[in-house]
Amino acid sequence: MADRTVADLVVERLRAWRVPRAFGYPGAALDPLLAALDDAGGDPAFVPARHEETAAFMATGHAKFTGGIGVCLATQGPSAVHLLNGLYDAKLDSKPVVAIIGEDVSGPLGGAHEEIGLSRLFGDVCNQFVRYGRTPDQVPALLDQAFRTAAATRSPTCVVLPRALQVTPVPDRLPPTAGVITATPGEPLARVLPHDADLDAAASLLSAGQRVAVLVGQGAHGAAGEVVALADRLGAGVATSLLGKPVLDERLPFHTGVLGEVGTTAAAQLMGGCDTLLLVGTNDPWTDWFPLPGQVRTIQIDIDGRRIGARYPVDVPLVGDAGETLRALLARVPERRHTQWRGMVESAVDRWRVVAADRAAAPAEPLNPQLVLRELSARLPRRAAVAVDVGSVVYWYARHLDLPPGVQARLCGTLGSMGCALPYAVAAKLAWSDQPVLALLGDGAMQLNGLAELITVAHHWTEWRDPRLVVLVLNNRDQSGVGGGRTPGDRRPDVPYAGWARLLGLHGVRVDRPDLVGAAWDEVLAADRPSVLEAVVDPAVPLDVPEPALADLRGLMTDGDAARRVRDRVIQAGAIAAEDLV
Repeated sequence: MADRTVADLVVERLRAWRVPRAFGYPGAALDPLLAALDDAGGDPAFVPARHEETAAFMATGHAKFTGGIGVCLATQGPSAVHLLNGLYDAKLDSKPVVAIIGEDVSGPLGGAHEEIGLSRLFGDVCNQFVRYGRTPDQVPALLDQAFRTAAATRSPTCVVLPRALQVTPVPDRLPPTAGVITATPGEPLARVLPHDADLDAAASLLSAGQRVAVLVGQGAHGAAGEVVALADRLGAGVATSLLGKPVLDERLPFHTGVLGEVGTTAAAQLMGGCDTLLLVGTNDPWTDWFPLPGQVRTIQIDIDGRRIGARYPVDVPLVGDAGETLRALLARVPERRHTQWRGMVESAVDRWRVVAADRAAAPAEPLNPQLVLRELSARLPRRAAVAVDVGSVVYWYARHLDLPPGVQARLCGTLGSMGCALPYAVAAKLAWSDQPVLALLGDGAMQLNGLAELITVAHHWTEWRDPRLVVLVLNNRDQSGVGGGRTPGDRRPDVPYAGWARLLGLHGVRVDRPDLVGAAWDEVLAADRPSVLEAVVDPAVPLDVPEPALADLRGLMTDGDAARRVRDRVIQAGAIAAEDLV
């Protein structure tokens, strides 16, 4: 029997931290660890991606969908460099990921690879923890600390393991200094609740508000019931950040939708008319759509105190877990339904839904992309997971895809990196092989890495209990960028995306007629294997960015005629009562 090595020890620690799989790209400096993973019989499994960047996106996607800690593997030099984009996604969206880097500087190219210093390379993206393994007895504690730090700080960490260390024999029993696990992935390390005095101040402010708005972010996952209960008690309207879109049932009559550039006019009007704002677990960067400074009194709930007031002035900061904090507020806030304000909010929502339906039904050549997402909305499986890429598809997802309770959706919200959706979808499908998964992306993202990662899908799909992984490609042949101007060089080379899927043994459907969109969705959602739905859409369909409510007043307060025009327009839109603007 072969000697037990440090590589075997790494596998044991991954298993102890309940890591189901690690994503990566093979390389000589990782060979001992990959051999140990192979000997582990799939516990944990190694999932090879077509590129290190997509491996890092898969690890981040695993963390986003499952709440566990993602793991990605690479070697030094260019392989390690390629991980950075996916790791920055984890850092900016606050997700725990551990990167394990194999290093081999013994060969003739060792010196060249050493020129990319790994401590400096990962020093920013993994600024909470970057460490080298030097001796076998260090490795258990080193890995435990990397996982513990990733979980506690909700950020990526990095461990570098030299190849020579990976092959070093270790005894069956390590000395006590080797460390023990003191935390488990996905579980909070402590109960975090604000001080009573701060809760009392927040409750007083909320109770005094006449027109309360609640902006919900991804930090409110698991607290939907508390958000709705507090909103009902106050007669408040609700909007979400882009990352917070899956938190609440979007069919609620007072749910105005996503706020910001990709969002709805109803959400902008909610912000324009409120006098009190409650921010729950959000770090939304689209502050141009927030209320005007001085318009509102603001409470912010976040488990990370560093984010309090980082985007918008805050009157009462509440550092704590969203669910715990909202329950404490519910015990302090009396029933004060403001029916007039709630009625105005619901009217704005009704108007927006009519506008959204009209936009999706508008003619386009050949297809309106809004129609494609709206047809999916009526057919979205109730246990689905949805991965969304960057580009115009985000606008259509934010406005036209209603997410019922139980449907998870994730995207690269803060970094905004193209090419995330298909790696995310692979991670979600490997985690939940019995559930349908959808990836929504444009042709740019599909050409960037999606065509290659379909090979990964083709390699794994026969192992899945439910074979449905549907990749929607909005093919508009346009590479000018979202909101960019058109130039003669902006036409992207056309690719037979559905045909490529069929070459790989998957299912492929191409649709370019509006009357066939529904049937196309029915076909791919009923297929006995993963599918690509290629929708040929019109690049000229306008994005229709909502106007920030009352934003005009920032520069027009001295211009009486202009100010009156803004005032009249806002009153007509129903965002705010006339007497409130006097």
